[in-house]
Amino acid sequence: MSFRLRAARPDDLEHLYEMAKLTGGGFTNLPADRKALAAKLERARAAFARRDGELGDDQFVLVLENTETGQVRGTCQMFSQVGQQLPFYSYRLNTLTQHSQELDRTVRAELLSLTTDLEGSAEVGGLFLHPGERAGGLGLLLARSRYLFIAMHRSRFADRLLAELRGVIDDRGGSPFWDGVAGRFFGMSFQEADYFNAINGNQFIADLMPKHPVYVAMLQEEARQVIGVPHPSGRAAMRMLENEGLAFEGYVDIFDGGPSMTARTDNVKSVRDATPARVGPTDLDLGERALIATGELDSFRCAYGMREVLEDGTLAIDTVCAAALEVDTGDEVWSVAR
Repeated sequence: MSFRLRAARPDDLEHLYEMAKLTGGGFTNLPADRKALAAKLERARAAFARRDGELGDDQFVLVLENTETGQVRGTCQMFSQVGQQLPFYSYRLNTLTQHSQELDRTVRAELLSLTTDLEGSAEVGGLFLHPGERAGGLGLLLARSRYLFIAMHRSRFADRLLAELRGVIDDRGGSPFWDGVAGRFFGMSFQEADYFNAINGNQFIADLMPKHPVYVAMLQEEARQVIGVPHPSGRAAMRMLENEGLAFEGYVDIFDGGPSMTARTDNVKSVRDATPARVGPTDLDLGERALIATGELDSFRCAYGMREVLEDGTLAIDTVCAAALEVDTGDEVWSVAR
């Protein structure tokens, strides 16, 4: 069985909708709403169609396709720079230190401050793998294919990269962080706010959220415990991001308190190490396991394969990968070690 990532098309709508219904909530970039998903696919179509190579306000959507059946079994997204149409809000966890000479006492208080520090960053997100395919390294293929796409279209992405991880969701589908912080001001449940944000954007946060810092010590214990903590299903994703060089620097999601990971785009391992080459032989039997990609924008394709750099600088790859990528001798591919 062979899988590849490819650019999403408008006719992938039903595939995305069926997967969106499986997310369990808290997945802003993949709402279970056909109209919102259709708008994302149209925005992606326009981004793929633009060929000027300039940094813009783009959203790219990729899908994981079974090359034997044509089934779509996963998806991921990339944003060229966030916060261009509406402000991009985060909470920043920081510390305020105060000292009293009379008491000879120093007090350090943790604060959550509403900020737009991450505005203008590129973002990788919207990653979802069908529950029936969560084996064989397909999650890694989904995640790292985005970095190959960025490397191959570097001028289309900002110099700072952001990844938001879903925060802790309780058994009721609610968020302890939302209940302890923003929910107190909005009169909306987490599910209602999250869905509204996914469909309409987060301008209502700017309209209604108090701008003064929140003292963490004044929050309920349930809310304090989940600040900067990923959803249990996202722990592996956090490790993958750390392996790529992204780090948690105190920024958390304003809805569920999940961690936001950041790095300089050119320092991300799979962006930095991705290299182009021309395809040589396509019948390699044994070589280094790698992610291999080809194509520009809407013709982008990425799959696992075996590679070997030959003395003439060409790249020998295996037959299965060559078929999945639809490449032959002389075609250009980009690759990075698995």
